[in-house]
Amino acid sequence: MSIIEAIILGIVQGLTEFLPVSSSGHLTIGKEILGIESNNLAFEVAVHAATVLSTIVAFRKDILSLVQGLFKFRFNKETDYIFKIGLSMIPIFIVGFFLKDFVESLFGSGLLIVGVSLLVTSSLLFLSHKIKPKERELKKSDAFIIGISQALAVLPGLSRSGATISTGLMLGVKREEIARFSFLMVLVPILGEATLELFSGEFSSASTGIDTLSLTAGFIAAFISGLFACKAMIALVKKAKLTGFAIYCALAGSVSIIYSLLF
Repeated sequence: MSIIEAIILGIVQGLTEFLPVSSSGHLTIGKEILGIESNNLAFEVAVHAATVLSTIVAFRKDILSLVQGLFKFRFNKETDYIFKIGLSMIPIFIVGFFLKDFVESLFGSGLLIVGVSLLVTSSLLFLSHKIKPKERELKKSDAFIIGISQALAVLPGLSRSGATISTGLMLGVKREEIARFSFLMVLVPILGEATLELFSGEFSSASTGIDTLSLTAGFIAAFISGLFACKAMIALVKKAKLTGFAIYCALAGSVSIIYSLLF
């Protein structure tokens, strides 16, 4: 992977992370277009960590408020929210602990699984538009169910934000609240995965097959593009109907499937 290719893929990650269109799926499509063959998950983890850092910058006030509430050492709305985030992380930790090798193998499986997963994403987004229960506050049971959606979204092409936001909407969680929760709940799992791989040596050139300069360039590109797009895209997710994204995912998924079968 050249520096230019890493920068292109980093920008793709930064611009697609905050929309319900699957950043991992678009990374796979980008690799296919650029002719890059890589089954290693390290680059995906690196650019996801970069956009998580963008999220931290964008939500720094919310995160600071949660931390301050936590260190008051009493049960309050901040500790309740942190507990909900903790509940949402249980499914993804189970997947990461028991199915890590299987998940990594999926990232080298080509466009067919990406296309199918994009169609699933499209279906979820369409359903969230059709199923409209009365809006309410986020409950602990909602957090766990949304966490299951996040765990299933480890499949390349199945949008994490699309799955979690559409699940929340179908449960009746307020649009603004589920958008905020969706982006905050991913911070610990992604940064935790990146930290583990960093200390295990998974980001070394010999391990990844990608030179350090290219990996760094991809990280920086993902961070800058994510930081630039984060607030605008989050606002769009909170206010806009998701049917437009559903149509896009259906088209992208169909093209990916047809391409994988023909070439």
